[in-house]
Amino acid sequence: MTNEGERPPGPPPTGAAFLLAQLGAHAADLFAERLATLDLTPAQSGLLRLLAGSPGRSQRELADDLGMPPSRFVAFADELEQRGLIERRRNPVDRRLYAVHLTDEGGTLLAQLRQVGAEHERLMTEGLSEPEREQLTGLLRRLAERQGLSPGVHPGFRSMRAERTGRRKGVPGNR
Repeated sequence: MTNEGERPPGPPPTGAAFLLAQLGAHAADLFAERLATLDLTPAQSGLLRLLAGSPGRSQRELADDLGMPPSRFVAFADELEQRGLIERRRNPVDRRLYAVHLTDEGGTLLAQLRQVGAEHERLMTEGLSEPEREQLTGLLRRLAERQGLSPGVHPGFRSMRAERTGRRKGVPGNR
């Protein structure tokens, strides 16, 4: 028994926001470990996925979509280009711009990345039935939309922008 006003023994109660943060951090760490087996970072895997869905976009458009400063994106893309995973081609419509594309090697790595992602998804949702996984995904998608998060863009890209500006989106006074 506890006295009035005292908390019962055991861990403190946690709310949904804490659990989302706890699971999100855990999932991100595990995914980064899994990506390391492919010699990729989460940010690099995000760019490869983005290029697979929309090839030939300009560096500026990609940087904007990812929330990265353009100057940071150039160095970021340089590394992937040196590894032969992406290539820059002159944009046929505007020769001042480069269009970014996956290479064949990048496509092969993307297929491996998808396998790693599917296994990560399976392990993170282990213990849930298929209908429960679908329900959880739908609820999380709705929460993400409500918070104004860009579909398919990891919030880690925002921190790259925050490093440059010293600000974070969503913090009062930092818009």
